[in-house]
Amino acid sequence: MSMKLIEARKIWDKAPHNAFTDLVRFRDRWFCVFRESKTHRSSDGALRVITSADGEKWESAAYIASPNSDLRDAKITITPKGQLMLCGVEVLHDKSKHTYQSLAWFSKDGRTWSDKQEIGDPDFWLWRVTWHKGKAYGIGYGCGKDRSIRLYSSNDGKKFDTLVDRLFDVGSPNESSLVFDGDTAYGLLRREGKPNTGLLGVSDPPYTKWEWKDTGTRFGGPHMLRLPDGRLVVAVRIYDGKGWLPAHTSLGWIDPQTGTLTEALKLPSGGDTSYAGLVLHDGLLWVSYYSSHEGKTSIYLAKVKIDK
Repeated sequence: MSMKLIEARKIWDKAPHNAFTDLVRFRDRWFCVFRESKTHRSSDGALRVITSADGEKWESAAYIASPNSDLRDAKITITPKGQLMLCGVEVLHDKSKHTYQSLAWFSKDGRTWSDKQEIGDPDFWLWRVTWHKGKAYGIGYGCGKDRSIRLYSSNDGKKFDTLVDRLFDVGSPNESSLVFDGDTAYGLLRREGKPNTGLLGVSDPPYTKWEWKDTGTRFGGPHMLRLPDGRLVVAVRIYDGKGWLPAHTSLGWIDPQTGTLTEALKLPSGGDTSYAGLVLHDGLLWVSYYSSHEGKTSIYLAKVKIDK
């Protein structure tokens, strides 16, 4: 189950800080989304959409900013109706009512986007949306006093209903990624409390009862993809110390039976890094991610060959 890095190249570095990526292939073009800002934690974040026909030459397709909030952690998917759905969260400058609100935008071409649509609940960060059999699913994590996670579902990507109010609450769970193997759902979950090792959740319809398995690894920025042969490949930030920096971005495997995560390939990365997008195309795994290993925090694209 080896992986081989074919190439990794920087594709964007125009802002002082370029980070938190996702990737999709839509109508024979690549679309990569990420946050532009002054720093990792500055309050001026905006979402940039770039596009490419070949993965080598990239151009800006859209720029979404907010005068009264910091936009963070762009995620992009294709809806059952053949539109692009861009998700993120705004951190409001005025925190008198609440601080966090998850948002979605929609586009037919990746260049012209709808007005923002509020999704999920205030102060619950709906991290990533996954479509399965015409429905959208996503895990939101509490950003206030409530540090639990809840599972949402939606028929249209605009109105999300709570499917499980308190999905898990041990160890400050937060970032997540969902995939489906048939009708079985797998959820990769980051934890930043005690304990701080990540989890793999497993559930069958109607997805109201979950079994959680400890991966044995502390990680950040999780994303997961199911290969056609059923294997689960993951992209995560692996920590090189006790804090959140330094770190590197790695690809690995996760065993659906035991939950064990095995690191397989360290991507050219370091420092402030991770938050990958994953797309399988023409026999290669395409990976968008960000890293500061060359000094400036920039967006990278890697192509990886996976042995059958």
